[in-house]
Order: sequence, then C-alpha cells, then structure tokens
Amino acid sequence: MCAVRFALPLAIIASLALGATIGLGAFTFVYARGGSYLGNDPASCANCHVMREHYAAWRKSSHHAVAACNDCHAPPAGPRKYWVKAVNGFLHSYAFTTGDFVEPLRITERNRRVTEAQCRRCHQDVVHMMGTAPVSCVRCHDAVGHRVRE
Repeated sequence: MCAVRFALPLAIIASLALGATIGLGAFTFVYARGGSYLGNDPASCANCHVMREHYAAWRKSSHHAVAACNDCHAPPAGPRKYWVKAVNGFLHSYAFTTGDFVEPLRITERNRRVTEAQCRRCHQDVVHMMGTAPVSCVRCHDAVGHRVRE
C-alpha cells in the first residue's frame, strides 16, 4: 500500500519532467530552424550569427562552386555522416545557445580528421601522386574553404 502511494506521484513527476524535456527540445528545434540542418543548403550554416562570416568567406572561396559545408565537414554518406551531423549539431547548438565557445572559431581535432578525409577523397588523384607521406591537407591549405580574418 505504501509503495502504491509513492508510485503514483513519482509517475506523475516523471511524466511531467519527460513532457517538459520533449516540449523544450521541440521548441528549441523549431526556434533554431533545426530542420534546415538536415539538408545540404550552406545558408543554413549561417543561421547562427557566429557562422555568417564563415559563410560569406565560403561564398568567395575556390570551393564555392564544387563543395557545400557537408562535402568538407561530414563523411560522404551513410550512418556515419548523420552521426557526425547530429553530434556537431548538438554541440554547436549547445555552444552557441550558452555562449560557451571561443572566437575566432577553431576546428576540433575530431572534425579536422573528418575534413582531412574529405580532402583526400575529393583529391585522391593528387594524394595518390604524393605517395604515402603523412601530409596534412588542412595544415597547408587552411584557407581553401573559407578564410576568415582573425
């Protein structure tokens, strides 16, 4: 009898907490235009004011006509692509919502590895000619996608 007396209020509290979490998450997703990040439109990356300068620099870059954000910053296809997009989306929204990020923005090591792999995938003919030397594309060509002044 005692367990039943406590089970009902706990179930109500848990339901309210779950409902509030889902509601807040849905509101945030809509407010932050979360659906726009599911596609491949580079303009969606400029939804956050912090990314507008990066977007403008990309529009002037040599890759503007051949690569969108996902082409360089996400794996080419499959579950890994959407995993990277989901993790980055969560981390970016958290950082930009809380203001917990440094400027100028810097690529993380995890994302640098993704970008490096994408450089090598698109430019595999050049990479093949270079041999097996462990050379970093983004170390020397950091301005190719979008040079932002510092």
